[in-house]
Amino acid sequence: MTIRFGTDGWRAVISDTFTFANLQLVAQAIADHVLDQANTDEPEVVVGFDTRFLSDRYAKEVARVLAGNGITAWLTRADAPTPSISYNVVHKKAAVGVMITASHNAPRYNGVKLKSAAGGSASAQQGHMVERFLEQNQEQARGPNMIDYQKAVDRGLIRPFDPAWAYYEHLGQLLDVDVISGGEMRVVADPMYGSGRGCFCEFLSRTRTYIREIRGEMNPGFGGIHPEPIGHYLSALVAAVQADQADVGLATDGDADRIGAVDASGNFVDPHHIFALALRYLVEKRGWTGTVVKTVSTTLMVDRLAAKYKLPLHETPVGFNHIGELMLKEDVLIGGEESGGLSIKGHIPEGDGILMGLLLMEIMAEADAPLHELVADLQASVGPTCYARRDLRLSHPVAKHEMVKRLTDGAPAHLNQQTVRQVDTRDGVKYRLADDSWLLIRPSGTEPVLRVYAEGPDEEAVDALIQVGRELAGIE
Repeated sequence: MTIRFGTDGWRAVISDTFTFANLQLVAQAIADHVLDQANTDEPEVVVGFDTRFLSDRYAKEVARVLAGNGITAWLTRADAPTPSISYNVVHKKAAVGVMITASHNAPRYNGVKLKSAAGGSASAQQGHMVERFLEQNQEQARGPNMIDYQKAVDRGLIRPFDPAWAYYEHLGQLLDVDVISGGEMRVVADPMYGSGRGCFCEFLSRTRTYIREIRGEMNPGFGGIHPEPIGHYLSALVAAVQADQADVGLATDGDADRIGAVDASGNFVDPHHIFALALRYLVEKRGWTGTVVKTVSTTLMVDRLAAKYKLPLHETPVGFNHIGELMLKEDVLIGGEESGGLSIKGHIPEGDGILMGLLLMEIMAEADAPLHELVADLQASVGPTCYARRDLRLSHPVAKHEMVKRLTDGAPAHLNQQTVRQVDTRDGVKYRLADDSWLLIRPSGTEPVLRVYAEGPDEEAVDALIQVGRELAGIE
């Protein structure tokens, strides 16, 4: 058996590779890593889980293994968002956090997200250390140290807790709740059956916000969809916003570290626009400064705003872990990626769909303007831009280095009647064109999918670029 940690932990298909036995081995390797690096005789770990099939049971098994190694496991009583688990790692000064989730992946997947003591994704080095312990344990035929759940609870080695209130108190320090309340907005929250359920309603319960939640019941199959807040999966939210005559719809993914939105007319507002709106607001209304960090697949609207405000800009490979690393090293104002993972100064180095949904409400309330007008104004000032992403399912994973070599060796001089100004191989292959359009082709790091991204001045240009991307990737 080979288990490898990707950009945010380990994910696999339930009952295929993701089994109780394999999870116990991974938990033992995490325990070995914690004990190896511990600077205390009584290390603690925060353990949470999402709404997926058996996630609560998997989390209990992790807690039992940790307890069996003398590590105190703070185990959430119910499913919880990843950002709340990550924040509680910092709040409780724990060694690491373990979140049982496959995030936005299809229902057949589950996974383990390993969180560092700083509240962000574990570093690549930490992941490699866990892998080494896992390999050593297998070579030595060493199984997991485990303890009966109730005995562990009785001894205080497993401590059930609610992560919500410390997390909400922290969010309240980052947001102007009075401004949000004064907007008296009508909101529809859509957790997409994920562990963000109840969060917007709970946080806003003592404000003058009318809020209704859809798709908040327990449904481990996510209603047959991927719990990813992109337009393709948000028809239920669009219908609810229109039926309620709501001001905004807010959607979070399976573990609520990503955000998507719908305006009052039912138009999808993607994370590119949320990122750019938040950056503009934090600079112009709050007077914040600092570095701006974005992934290679994120809109050029962010670049233009950073240039306008004379703020340093970093572009990273896809994955919030790269953004999080910079948040720990520099004074980062805001960081984000096109998939909806966004965070701001003062928060943990972790994407947070709950925080960003609330911040979007604050932006709307402060402007006293509907979301579609804010988007139109943004397009007028740093656009026009149009964006699309196509996920092309593959029969088997693609070797990234082979694809990169093929696409760079035969890089065209022109695409879509525009000169190719630069070929970037930071993550996949990104063709930057003379008119500021771009095309990115990269394999997914978590599933057998090839992603093709494009941004251009209008839908026609973007559709043409997506088709070119399919052809270059060898998928007609």
